[in-house]
Amino acid sequence: MARVKGAMMTRKRRNKILKLAKGYWGAKSKHFKMANEQVMKSLKYAYTGRRLKKRDFRQLWIARINAGCKANGMNYSTFMNGLKKAGVVINRKMLSEMAIHDKAAFTKLVEMAKAARA
Repeated sequence: MARVKGAMMTRKRRNKILKLAKGYWGAKSKHFKMANEQVMKSLKYAYTGRRLKKRDFRQLWIARINAGCKANGMNYSTFMNGLKKAGVVINRKMLSEMAIHDKAAFTKLVEMAKAARA
């Protein structure tokens, strides 16, 4: 039986890494060992970044809602508490969009929250 050598699969694996490393500076895009290290690090950063993006957007939405609430004489936490007591279930993303684009509807929500808290 003939001996099987791994040249083809090794070359495919290396080319896959080098393709991912395209555009990196210097030897990081040319040499397999350096490219492999940088690609592993880049993939780790990308994974972390996908989770941080969710955190960052939630922070942005809360800041926008808070600004809209302050314009109507209320703060964020009392507004959210009032909405919860009033039984209004709208996520923060939609609330922030309303605070920016539909100020009249957002003002009505603030009034509902005030009434529910009283």
